[in-house]
Amino acid sequence: MRRKMFITIVVLMSISLIGIITVQLYWINNALESRQEQFKNDVQISLGSATERIKNSETSLFRKKIQNFIKEKGSADNAQLKSLLIQEIDTTTKRKFTYGSTILEENFKLPTDFLNNDSVIFKRFKAKKDYFETRITTSVDDLFKSNDETKFTFTKNYQDLEDIQIDKLYKDYNSRKPIHLRISNKELNNTIKEELAKRNIFLDFKYGVYTKDGLATKLKSGYYTINRKNSYPYPLFNDEDGDVEYDLYITFPKKNEHILSGISSILLLSLFFILIIIIAFSSSLYQLIRQKKISEIKTDFINNMTHEFKTPIATINLALDSIKNPKILGDNDKVLRYVQMIRDENKRMHSQVENVLRISRLEKNQIDLSKETIDIHDVIEDAITHVSLLVDDRKGRIKTYFKAVVSELPGNQFHLTNVVVNMLENAIKYSEGAPIIDVYTESTNKFFIFKIQDKGIGMGKAVQKQIFNKFYREQKGNIHNIKGHGLGLAYVKEIVEKHHGTVFVESEKGQGSTFTVKLPLI
Repeated sequence: MRRKMFITIVVLMSISLIGIITVQLYWINNALESRQEQFKNDVQISLGSATERIKNSETSLFRKKIQNFIKEKGSADNAQLKSLLIQEIDTTTKRKFTYGSTILEENFKLPTDFLNNDSVIFKRFKAKKDYFETRITTSVDDLFKSNDETKFTFTKNYQDLEDIQIDKLYKDYNSRKPIHLRISNKELNNTIKEELAKRNIFLDFKYGVYTKDGLATKLKSGYYTINRKNSYPYPLFNDEDGDVEYDLYITFPKKNEHILSGISSILLLSLFFILIIIIAFSSSLYQLIRQKKISEIKTDFINNMTHEFKTPIATINLALDSIKNPKILGDNDKVLRYVQMIRDENKRMHSQVENVLRISRLEKNQIDLSKETIDIHDVIEDAITHVSLLVDDRKGRIKTYFKAVVSELPGNQFHLTNVVVNMLENAIKYSEGAPIIDVYTESTNKFFIFKIQDKGIGMGKAVQKQIFNKFYREQKGNIHNIKGHGLGLAYVKEIVEKHHGTVFVESEKGQGSTFTVKLPLI
């Protein structure tokens, strides 16, 4: 995949992911705001109903007090009788309509201890109304006459007039009393709680009643302190002029939990889908990067393998061409030397192929890792023997420091020998000049540890993180200065892990590297 195409795909996927998450968060925010607004409306309606109930209850008690007073008093202090008579005669239709009304106005003087004002008069009105209609019907010759009469009477009390008076008296009467004498904390609390419950709000709340000047009253929940930002206000009583006397403030400490609980399922579902989208995006991005990396490794591997095979094949072809030469055919020593050269180069190619197949078989669990008790010191000595010629050829040396008390452990001798050989070859390849290699061993109660230390070129932190990955090789531009396929250390890691051990590297650029293998003794 081309770099430009890869970047374009990543950018488009990122924009899509950000857009989807933004839309989800937008709808979640809208849902929260809608829920908050609904909660606010429910609280306002509840407070309105609560204050109306309190006012009606207080008015009812006041009306009852006046009615009891009038009932006990019996007769009014004075009364006035007012009459009204209206008569209408229509000579054309010979209809006669008569309306009579009598209104009784009774005045009750309220006592001084009732309103602290002896000038207040309560008026009660009663009315009697009479309707009388007469219609005269005559024949053509005016010999016969008949009268049609309609008459009805009813009485009534003017309750609306009394209610107006009571409302005015009630406001005048109660405006002189402190609010905590008009309603108790218990009554106010219970009324609010009942009205909130009607709208499915079962939250603990705190409240406080303040005057129109902002002064606190004795009506409050414990040590309530007003918080205008998080409180819901509502007018409690009005005076004679209709102005607000008191304001009721109510606060819900667990309001947010209540609001979230109403949309928790939708919220969790949205967050779940956002998480799935993020995971899917991350996985896709990871796979894209991984595939790109694999593609690059594959190309690099093919190039390296081609170069590795190109030299042995060329050498074999040259050796074969030389053997065909009649002059060479007669020289047995030269023929044998060329045959040996062909055998060596063939063995080299076979070794490269075997390395690739070995990793493949390891991944598919097709390699026989039968274990037996072995002496790891013997394994290390055997591995050193395998690479001794390479070290001597470059005029280097390998020194051992065996300090392990226990060196026997369950393992596969063949593969562990290959592990040590690969690590030693790696140390030789990445050493400039004569390779200087030290091998240390030690043991603990549970583990056998050996370290292979070289004075080579070393590696940076980024390389150390990937050194055990298949096909990985440190690059300098597009050039590999050291031959190989990046399979040796991958093989080391696979074998060590199959033995339930661990392998890691410590290195610094220009200071050399130390590979440490830790194997369990049991």
